[in-house]
Amino acid sequence: MTPKAENQERASAAGDFSHAWRALRHRNFRLFFGGQSISLIGTWMTRVATSWLVYRLTKSSLLLGTVSFAGQIPTFLLAPMAGVIVDRIDRRKVLVWTQALAMLQSLALAWLTLTHRITITEVLVLSSMQGIINAFDMPGRQSFMVKMVEDRADLSNAIAINSSMVNVARLIGPSLAGILIAATNEGWCFLVDGISYIAVIASLLMMRVASATEPGSGTSMLAQLREGWNYVAGFAPIRTILLLFALLSLMGWPFMVLMPIFAAQVLHGGPHTLGFLMGAVGVGSLISALSLVVRRSVRGLGKMIPIAATTFGVGLICFGLSTNLWLSMALLLLTGFGMMQGLTASNTIIQTLVDENMRGRVMSYYTMAFVGMAPFGSLLAGALAHLIGAPRTVIVSGIACILGGLWFWTRLPHLRKDMRPIYERMGIIPQAPIMEEGAEN
Repeated sequence: MTPKAENQERASAAGDFSHAWRALRHRNFRLFFGGQSISLIGTWMTRVATSWLVYRLTKSSLLLGTVSFAGQIPTFLLAPMAGVIVDRIDRRKVLVWTQALAMLQSLALAWLTLTHRITITEVLVLSSMQGIINAFDMPGRQSFMVKMVEDRADLSNAIAINSSMVNVARLIGPSLAGILIAATNEGWCFLVDGISYIAVIASLLMMRVASATEPGSGTSMLAQLREGWNYVAGFAPIRTILLLFALLSLMGWPFMVLMPIFAAQVLHGGPHTLGFLMGAVGVGSLISALSLVVRRSVRGLGKMIPIAATTFGVGLICFGLSTNLWLSMALLLLTGFGMMQGLTASNTIIQTLVDENMRGRVMSYYTMAFVGMAPFGSLLAGALAHLIGAPRTVIVSGIACILGGLWFWTRLPHLRKDMRPIYERMGIIPQAPIMEEGAEN
C-alpha cells in the first residue's frame, strides 16, 4: 500500500470530514482563499451589473451577446501566447499585475456609470480590456495553484475548495448586485468590485513562494507554443476533455448572457429577479463544489464529466420551457450543479495529468476552451435569441450539451487506458497486472 493510500485509510477510519479542507493546511493557499473570497464577490457583482446596464441602455438581446463577445474574444486570441509567457516568468508577478489592471478597469466603469457618462461604446471597450487581462490571469491562476499547495496529493482538494469559493461568491455577489442596482444604480457594484481587488493583491504579496522563472532553456516562444499545441493535441484525455469543454462553452454556458431577458420578459421581473436567478445557479454550483470537496481522490471523476454535461443540458431544456419564477430557480439549481460538476472534475483531471513544464500552456488551452469559445457562444446566443427568442435558444443549447455528453461517454474506455499509467505512477490507483482491464479512473 502506498503512503497516500495509508493516509486515506487513516482518514477514513477517523470517520470525519477533516480531509475535506486539507488544502487549507498550506499557508499560501489560506491567504489565496481569504483574498479571493472577498474579490470574487465583487467580480460577480460586476458581471450582473454589466448585463443589467447593457440591457437598460439598449434593451437588445443582440447587444447583450455582443458585449459578452467583446469581453471574451481577446482571451481566445491571446491565451496560447499567454500560456507560454506564464511558463517563462514568475506566475505570482503575473497575477499581481492582472489583478491591479482589473481593479483599474472596474474603477473606470464605476466612475463612468456613477457620473452618468457611460455609453454602450465604453462598455464594449472596457469589456475588451478585461478580456485581455483574463487571457493572462486565468492560465496564471490555474498553473499557480500547484505552487500554493506544496503536497500534490492536496491539489484536487484545493481545486474543489476554490470552486466552492467561486460559488459562494456566485451566490452572494448577484444578490448584493440586485439590491444595489434596485436601490441606486450599477456604478456602486463596479466600485465595490474595484475596491475588492485590494484583498487578493495583498494576499499574493504576503505569500512565501520561491521565485520560479522558467526561461525555456533558450527555446523561442514560437517553439514553446508549438510544443504546447503538440502536447495537447497528442494526449487523448486532455484533448477530449477540452473538445467537450469547447462545445459546452460555445452552446451551453452563454445561457447566462440571456438571464436579463428571462428576468424581464419571460418572468416579468426586475433586477432583483435577475439576482434570484443568478443566485439559484450559484446555489446549485456550490452544492456541486462541496460534493467534490469531500472526495478523497481524483479517482472516479472521469465518468462524472459526461454525466454532468447531460445533467446541464437537461436543466437548460427544462429552464427554457418554464415561465414560473420558483420553477425556473429550481431548474437553475440543477443547471448550476451540472455545469460546476463538469467544470471542476475536468479541471482536476487536467491538473493531475499534465506535466509540470507544460502546465501554463495546457491551462491556456483550458482557458481557450472555457472562456475563449464563450464569445462565439455569446454572439450566437444573442443572435438566436433575437431570431427565435431566448427560451428556444436555451432549449437548443441544452440539446447540444446532451449530445456532447453522450459523445464523451463513448470515448471514456479509451481515455481510461491512457490515464491509468499516470494514476499508477502517482499512487492514485494500485498497479494492476498487465491482463487486468476495466479499472476505474
